[in-house]
Amino acid sequence: MSSNFLRSFLSIVFAFALIFSVQAQVDDEFSSALDSARAKEDNKKDSVVFSAKYVRFATLNMLKYATYTQQIDTSHHNFQYYNQQNLPWNPSINLGSYGLATRDLLFQPSKTIGFQPGFHALERYLLTSDSVRYYRARARYSELYAVGFFFADQVFKVKLAQNINPNWNIGIDYHATNTEGYFSNQDYSDRKGTVHTWYESPSKRYNMLANVTFNKLDATENGSIINDSLFRDDKVSSWYSVITKLNRKLDARPYNKWNDNSFFLRQSYYIGRIDTVNNGEPEMEIHPTNAIAHNTHVRQQRFVFYKNEDDTYSAFPYGNYREVHDTTKVTTISNELTYAFYLRPKSLLKNEAKLNVGFQNDLIWYADSISTDFYQNSSVKGDLSYKFSDRIDFNVGVNQIVVGHNFGDYLYEAKADILIGENVGKISLGAYSQNKSPEMVFSRMNYTYHQWNNDLEKTKTQNLSFVYSNPRVRFKGRLEYFLIDNHTYFKEIDNPNDDARFDRVIEAAQYGKLNLLKATVEQNFKFGKFHLDNRVVYQKSDAMDVIATPELYTWHSIYYDSRWYDVLNIRIGADVRFNTPFVTPSYSISTGQFYNTNTSLEFSTYPIVDFWATMNIKRVNLFISNNFTNQYLYPKGYYSVRRYPMNPANFRFGASWKFYD
Repeated sequence: MSSNFLRSFLSIVFAFALIFSVQAQVDDEFSSALDSARAKEDNKKDSVVFSAKYVRFATLNMLKYATYTQQIDTSHHNFQYYNQQNLPWNPSINLGSYGLATRDLLFQPSKTIGFQPGFHALERYLLTSDSVRYYRARARYSELYAVGFFFADQVFKVKLAQNINPNWNIGIDYHATNTEGYFSNQDYSDRKGTVHTWYESPSKRYNMLANVTFNKLDATENGSIINDSLFRDDKVSSWYSVITKLNRKLDARPYNKWNDNSFFLRQSYYIGRIDTVNNGEPEMEIHPTNAIAHNTHVRQQRFVFYKNEDDTYSAFPYGNYREVHDTTKVTTISNELTYAFYLRPKSLLKNEAKLNVGFQNDLIWYADSISTDFYQNSSVKGDLSYKFSDRIDFNVGVNQIVVGHNFGDYLYEAKADILIGENVGKISLGAYSQNKSPEMVFSRMNYTYHQWNNDLEKTKTQNLSFVYSNPRVRFKGRLEYFLIDNHTYFKEIDNPNDDARFDRVIEAAQYGKLNLLKATVEQNFKFGKFHLDNRVVYQKSDAMDVIATPELYTWHSIYYDSRWYDVLNIRIGADVRFNTPFVTPSYSISTGQFYNTNTSLEFSTYPIVDFWATMNIKRVNLFISNNFTNQYLYPKGYYSVRRYPMNPANFRFGASWKFYD
């Protein structure tokens, strides 16, 4: 512990020394550089000056409604949150190390319908076709991003986008991660990326989006630790020396691997009149009055669990299986055709009615260790919206499967945004009704340790939501009510006689009617150069043990924000997060699922304190952080999943550098 403290302390000292060293050089180097740049701009008026303003992007969701772009973000706001497991606005429970199995800490039901494989443990690390950014840049744009260097988490990203001509852009994203963890067999690695392109015709009527994505995620499994008294055992000198239930190395190590590859192509065409906003500017928008579009999406997923060692410490259910190689493969081909009609006064976008209708067909091949089956679904989609001035925006959406394996699934949704006034704020009202088939892992499993073939009921969800936001006072509040019938989850099978043969054997279960109220409050304060950001989530249900989530979650961030010499922006602060105790789930290694156990065990919870600093120097962002700093005082450790300790205090350093000229 003392060596960890010394390393972290020296790292922080080094980082702050770096910060103040930069400050000392800013006046001489950056000010002169800035003066030189200004002189060039004044003396060479014909030269082209490139800035982030001319590097813009769009997403699939944006381009479904109009052709418009957003400027890339060059700030260092939230830059320190590199780990998808530890996002303050979406916290998780997990197996401790970066990249290992993760589940949402807060209650967040999925709004998807239709065929779903049901594997989610590594989902936060996937690159998907829907998340791809398509760029528009006057000059080549590239970005390098790295976290770790000589520390446990090694995260590297590279991004490149370039316009071949004014109407055609092509780009590449590539991510590579290697982590070691703090206990034996906590290694994680991934290789993922995408090649993407966006073409817009000179007439601005035709658009083509295409991307190819690939994901290879490799999460080693250690089955959890043996020592239940780890944090009270003074004899433990090195956490890596702590015995884990699974400990084979190299090619024989146990793991869960995901392969997820896809191809996506969208073609759209605007018919009739088109309206232009900010014509000739980088932020130009093209709004159609009629549009047709066709999407093709081919996706292949592969989920593998492997082990090759005796189950000496009972990490698995009862059974004499030394070598296990369980695999699930899913191939999906989707085609979607949509037509959109817009009604609005000529060149006026503040009063607009829109009707969008579509048809989608999905072809699915599902294969496990025993058999291969073919399914298909056909669904109709539609949404009707009306926008009155800039004060009222109303939308009604329908998505219903009318033919196929998941016939009867639907999602009906209504939203309304009402702007009361610039000083008073905005109210958003929402409601949805969902009828959803159980995900495939609940219905069918043909793995070595678990086999079932269930005929489960559809899950019905009714939701009402109310949101009030006022940016002027930095406040946002959200109130949600859920009524869920047949909530589907995994649990340990009933074992009243404590028969060891039934330990860790899980099954799919459904809960009758579940009521849940969820309130989220965000309030940020500013006192000169000091900021205090707050987020509080309160959840209350008549089945808290079933949904396995805390009643209260809070996150607070206090930081100092200053700009030096108009060049260097720096933030130094600390975060504190906390959640109340709750009945935590266990983790089924071979199925990759979190499940509720037969014991009502609640782990003690503690405030977790992180110290950090971020800075921006022109196109360079940097961060340093010391996470779980209060471990040096109290507590010595904590859990979020049974028998899987969370990471000890650790230091991280990261940097990104953008190039666009």
